[in-house]
Amino acid sequence: MLPLSGELQLEIEGERGRLDPLHGALVAPGAWHSQYSAGLNRSFIVDLDASAMAHDALAQLSEKPFTAIGPAARKLIDYMEIMTTRAAAPALLRGWVPLLLDTLVLDAPQPQSRLAALLAQVEAHPGHPWTTESMARCARMSVSRLHALFRAELDISPHAWLLRQRIGQACRQLAGTNQAIAAVALNAGFSDQSALTRAMRAQLDMTPAAYRRHSRETRAKDSPKPQ
Repeated sequence: MLPLSGELQLEIEGERGRLDPLHGALVAPGAWHSQYSAGLNRSFIVDLDASAMAHDALAQLSEKPFTAIGPAARKLIDYMEIMTTRAAAPALLRGWVPLLLDTLVLDAPQPQSRLAALLAQVEAHPGHPWTTESMARCARMSVSRLHALFRAELDISPHAWLLRQRIGQACRQLAGTNQAIAAVALNAGFSDQSALTRAMRAQLDMTPAAYRRHSRETRAKDSPKPQ
């Protein structure tokens, strides 16, 4: 539970604490808890899935359910409050959670969490003018460290991974819109239509026009026939 405004009293398995913008809490799965507030309050309730529950920080947070929200964690929470007013992309949320957990416990995200946040940001906006250098700056690490982390975690180079995200974005637009192929290429981060065509030929053995045609034919074939 991550308070945004106001305060409330929370009891977790017999332990009591106050939640406000500087204090949060972790309610472990199945733990008994109750809450009371005399005034208005707003909070994020982050429902963690099984993959997040494996994060090392959760073991430390579980030992003491009430935790202080330091300046770095507060900034992350405020950022997500802004993003949720714009329907934040699921990938962005997935990248935000490990950053938040690291920051609550260590006040400094670990490299793997910084990588997860970077991946989420690029997945949400693959058409931005990303380079290996700008990705490294975003993850707050050196280019060589970024390469090593990509190899260790994903077994791929940052450039190759970025190219996959851009091709994926282009394919979604080709299949789901009537945009001109040149516009699709630019939106996905390619310099022009020729660059997109070369990339798709190399990765998919198919041109953008052929991919769009194939997608439409497949969709028409799978559509229910009128009775």
